[in-house]
Amino acid sequence: MPNFKNIQNETRFSAEKMQKVNLFETKNFFCDVYGLEPGQEQKAHSHAGSDKIYCVIEGSATFIVDDKTRQAASGDVVFAPSGSAHGVRNSSDERLVLLVLMSPNPNADK
Repeated sequence: MPNFKNIQNETRFSAEKMQKVNLFETKNFFCDVYGLEPGQEQKAHSHAGSDKIYCVIEGSATFIVDDKTRQAASGDVVFAPSGSAHGVRNSSDERLVLLVLMSPNPNADK
């Protein structure tokens, strides 16, 4: 696994659904890049025992964390603590690129 990757080179988009590309993964965490076309979303869901961070690299989006809904744009970071319901919708007319980190890695035992 290379230790250096370029987010722009790794980002993928699809008209059908949001695209996730894994950049790095260990038993301790994972780091993905998400590509969302306008109107695409990651429906609200939760993870018991894992925290998630969304970093907005390009574009803007509507985020939900539990009962709070907020807009976030390039340079913003959103934290979804373990057990919280969280999701994101690209409510803009532009593509959305997110860097997403989760720890501990919920896939480590799979």
